[in-house]
Amino acid sequence: MRTLTTGRLLPLLGTLLAALLCALGPGAATASAHAALTATDPADGSVVPAAPRRVTLTFSEGVLLNSDSLRVLDPSGARVDEGRPTHADGKSGTATVGLRAGIGDGTYTVAWQAVSADSHPVAGAFTFSIGAPSKTAAKVMTARVDPVVDWFYGAARYAAYAGFVLLVGGCVFAGVCRSARPVRRIAVGGWITLFASTAALMLLRGAYTSGKGPGSVLDLSLLGDVLSTKPGAALLSRLLLLSAAAVFLAVLFGSHAREDDDRTPGERRDVAYGLGIGGAVVATGLAATWAMAEHASAGLQTWLAMPVDVLHLLGVAVWLGGLAALLATLWSGEPIRRAAVIRFSRLAFASVCVLVATGLYQSWRQVGSWGALTGTEYGRLLLIKAGLVVALVGVASFSRRWTGRLGDRTEPRRAKAAAPVKAPAGKGGGTSPERAVQLARQRAALAKAAGRRQRDADEGRSGLRRSVLAETAVAVVLLAVTTMLTGTQPGRAETEQKEAGAARAAATAAGPAEVRIPYDTGGTNGRGTAVVRIDPARSGDNTLGVTVTDPAGRPVDVPQLDVSFTETRKNIGPLRASLRHVSAGRWQATGFQLPMAGEWQLTLTVRTSEIDQITEIRNVKIN
Repeated sequence: MRTLTTGRLLPLLGTLLAALLCALGPGAATASAHAALTATDPADGSVVPAAPRRVTLTFSEGVLLNSDSLRVLDPSGARVDEGRPTHADGKSGTATVGLRAGIGDGTYTVAWQAVSADSHPVAGAFTFSIGAPSKTAAKVMTARVDPVVDWFYGAARYAAYAGFVLLVGGCVFAGVCRSARPVRRIAVGGWITLFASTAALMLLRGAYTSGKGPGSVLDLSLLGDVLSTKPGAALLSRLLLLSAAAVFLAVLFGSHAREDDDRTPGERRDVAYGLGIGGAVVATGLAATWAMAEHASAGLQTWLAMPVDVLHLLGVAVWLGGLAALLATLWSGEPIRRAAVIRFSRLAFASVCVLVATGLYQSWRQVGSWGALTGTEYGRLLLIKAGLVVALVGVASFSRRWTGRLGDRTEPRRAKAAAPVKAPAGKGGGTSPERAVQLARQRAALAKAAGRRQRDADEGRSGLRRSVLAETAVAVVLLAVTTMLTGTQPGRAETEQKEAGAARAAATAAGPAEVRIPYDTGGTNGRGTAVVRIDPARSGDNTLGVTVTDPAGRPVDVPQLDVSFTETRKNIGPLRASLRHVSAGRWQATGFQLPMAGEWQLTLTVRTSEIDQITEIRNVKIN
């Protein structure tokens, strides 16, 4: 709930829209998340003359590897990789594995799986050939997240966010506004939910990232792999911080909440300051366990994105968790002063200001353009989230009005004690223990019913309770959408990958390459033009055609014509084409192998007489 009037709400939303226009405008730097495969060595679909010593993959961002991250299979499906996959030259955005010595010719399949720096699993496969492609190749199924594991993992992630919100928001509400039994239940329930969901995430993560089924959840080897990764360390840190949070809860809702202790006001103030500082440290640490292992930890400006993400999570927790604490207090009939509600209203308004500022930055960083905002799943979810926030603010304006009608005089008063019910005396002249317990239960039920009637008769309190309930319902949906966002590939990265894929497809579909080479050997009839055509100008088999014409454009034969290709960066070649004369001025070579894509050096040698000869060099792009 927030102290926002309509006059203050509209300028704020206008400012938000203007800032969003600037943030999503052109000129933003590139970023990425969810690691994408950008290059392989050997290249996908290439034919290499000899067996490479290693297979190396390059990704758009850092990846986490395990013992099965890279599998190289020969044409029959047998593994030929050797050793554990590692990062090439210590670069986190690479993965490499050695190959066994003496492997034969044929088509080899590389199946890979890894975990991107933002904790999401990625997988795929590609092929390359040694010597020449074989008639058969191994068929592999790339690792996919088991649907049952995926559902439970998603539910645990939502529960973890909800537990964090209730724990932090409940504690802040208790410290700033009111500490009551319903608030304590909210905070303690949040702690239990966060602890249980974090433990579940730790057990599920191994099966989630490896694509295995629910039966592998208790596999200790997978758990060991999880704990050796950054997301696993974040989950373990969260459990340790929750141990400190348990001590904090015991003090906040224990001795500090009692007003009948013998501490002086100064001592109570010192304890309150200590609790505030300690609670802020624990809450910040808990929020950091998400920032260090999800979208904020990968891509653009991680040094700024991670603290911004921490602030965003804390703002959400203070606002929505406090809202749940206020609703629980109102629903239970516990007394709450108007001043306390106003304090929370101001605190919630400050939290929303933090959310607006940090949300704008996160939107720019993760979306980057209007096209990505409407054309990607992440962008559409972000629009839904923004709409829910606006709806929440609108409902909060009604809560603001009911707060103005809430007066201290309307707090529930103790119901007058009902006339004692006389019970038949026992043999000793007193009431039996069983009857005493029964009477106590009846009195408690009567008092609770009287309190509920008095609560429902308070128009200001009932109206506030209804509006806060509506806010809470919207907040539950908002939290679900936020959880979905954290598991969805950011729009900026999705757009970049689509553009890169379209560029590769365009390059692949570009068709044959043609190089026109004028020559002049210096002798009689030594001038002319050779046109070299490589079809389809891709790694692997190509058809090479050469047409030679004189200055008038007529086909002409020459005594000698040689064509070769060299990849200077990889020190491959020269690979000489076996040209066959097919007609006047035309030569051809079929099945000419270019083992890999890249910039190749074409060398053309033309001899027009016994002593007149020239060599021309050009560059040609092979896809």
